[in-house]
Amino acid sequence: MRFRDFLRMSVLLFGGAATALAAVSVVGAGRADDRTLVLVALGWWVLAAVSGLWMGRGATTTSGIANLLAGARRASALPELEPGTVLFNRLWPLAVVAVTAGALGIFFPPVPAVGTGYALLVALLWRKQSAAVEAIEGRDGVEFWLDRSSPFGPPQLLRLPGMRKIEPEPETVRTP
Repeated sequence: MRFRDFLRMSVLLFGGAATALAAVSVVGAGRADDRTLVLVALGWWVLAAVSGLWMGRGATTTSGIANLLAGARRASALPELEPGTVLFNRLWPLAVVAVTAGALGIFFPPVPAVGTGYALLVALLWRKQSAAVEAIEGRDGVEFWLDRSSPFGPPQLLRLPGMRKIEPEPETVRTP
């Protein structure tokens, strides 16, 4: 799976998890008739959203993603195309946290409220990372692909030769 596609999908999945956890939080707080929880959760979500927007505002990669790109192993052949397996291996902690927080939210509504803020923060922090990686790929004429690695270890990237984007030359106006 291309790394930039993985980043895009991660943003969508973190955003989806935040939405689901927010719904569980609101239902749980409404069932418990707890207005304080709603106000505190709303404050946390606004803080997380503003923080994610602020920290993810730049057009450069985060230091963690920059280190992954720098440590990419050169390869000449595509890895096996297993996007489902790659997503599961890399994002299983998100699934565990979202399902656990959602289940605990039935009894303890503050738990999914906290999880909502963290998922929202990460989604907004990573929202421009795929574009930054794509810019690096275009500049260097390579593509970064996720390599098969342990779901418990750090991800491994492959650096494959890619196609450089050729910008059309501007048309010049000829004068007689």
